[in-house]
Amino acid sequence: MAWGAPTRERRILKAGHSSIAVTLPKPWAEAMNLHPGDLVVFDQNDDGTLFLKPAPTPGSGSTASPFLVHAQSFDTPGVLERLVVGAYRVGHDAIEIRSEVPFAPERVEELLQTARGLLGVSVVAQEPNRIVLQNFIDPSKYGLPQLVQRMKMILVAFIEESESMLGSGGRSRRLTSLKEETSRVLALLVRQLFLASRDWSLARRIGSPDPRHLLEWRVVVHALHEMGELLEDVASRVQAAPDKPVAAWSELSPLLTELKANLKAVVEALMHPSLGEACDAFSASNHLTEAARSVTRGMNGAARRSGLQAATSALERSAASLTSIAEVALDRAVSMGTETVLVPAA
Repeated sequence: MAWGAPTRERRILKAGHSSIAVTLPKPWAEAMNLHPGDLVVFDQNDDGTLFLKPAPTPGSGSTASPFLVHAQSFDTPGVLERLVVGAYRVGHDAIEIRSEVPFAPERVEELLQTARGLLGVSVVAQEPNRIVLQNFIDPSKYGLPQLVQRMKMILVAFIEESESMLGSGGRSRRLTSLKEETSRVLALLVRQLFLASRDWSLARRIGSPDPRHLLEWRVVVHALHEMGELLEDVASRVQAAPDKPVAAWSELSPLLTELKANLKAVVEALMHPSLGEACDAFSASNHLTEAARSVTRGMNGAARRSGLQAATSALERSAASLTSIAEVALDRAVSMGTETVLVPAA
């Protein structure tokens, strides 16, 4: 396990008549808040390597007790949804909502709709003053690379819907479902990151063998979140435009085509680190950002009123978010230390 300082050798010590022991690095023990007498849990891999972590302590997120929200009443729309989504994202499996007065029908529907918008969540108990939601997802079955690939597919679908509407002048029937799918996958991604940060064994199983990689994944997820909102905004503006096929709106088409190709290249470089491909993807992302910025600045008042300038500005910001992911891909490729890029002399 590469964490902190490079690997150091430690001598095996005799402990009692038939046992052996090895000491733990002091910086790691202090970081994990371990003291003499505390328990640790070992996890053995097939190749014989051992990983260890502090044993769970009472009250550290056990699935036996649900996350309880108890209030006199829930009158403000959106509060229940945000509470449930927040509890789901930070890793709670059971969420219990109690109210001193019976839930209004609108709040019940809000909870049911929220449950439908979270992967693996169902309402398992419903009473006038009490509703319990349960998550049935096994986190080890949802790898971070697979979820990022799924987000890439959703973002590509947003781009293709915009391209289709620009070409035909019609409307999209998929935007609502794409928006819902974006929310579900992003919520699960955030949940996986929270769970992995507390369980190194799970982190390895879902694609983050080094705890430091979780910081990179957080950057990636944040950038994907930004892109999801921005590309949804672009598609919505294209759909709302009264005369999409006109020449002014056609300026979006090459930007969308380039963004789609760059998105695929960046995710590929992230999943299969290669210094050359990561450098190319990073350069392409920067080029696209500048191209979109140039188009945005060159638009007149009519373009601003039609929403075209806002759409190109959103594409510019999408390219900037993609650059953040390309930077992570570059970092990963460099950390592998297996390639050298030769730059020709001037």
